[in-house]
Amino acid sequence: MIIRLHEGVEQDIASASDFYEEQGAGLGNYFLDSIFADIESLHLYAGIHSKHFGYHRLLAKRFPFAIYYRTDPDLVLVYAILDCRQNPAFIRHRLT
Repeated sequence: MIIRLHEGVEQDIASASDFYEEQGAGLGNYFLDSIFADIESLHLYAGIHSKHFGYHRLLAKRFPFAIYYRTDPDLVLVYAILDCRQNPAFIRHRLT
């Protein structure tokens, strides 16, 4: 199964990493390692997560972020990686 990142996802990841790096040295890299491990888990678990706003939502294991994605038979397309602490209306708007 192929995993692709939709445009804008790299910016989601970079913004979050920068935020955590400002909180403490090395925390941004820890965020990156954690979120990419969560994305890689989609090779095994894609499609089993509950749907929210029309997308499957994988909750990150170590940070309060959600990975929103859709599946095709041989493809997982990650549409957004968003902070769960945001207003749900913003999340809905971002995904539409």
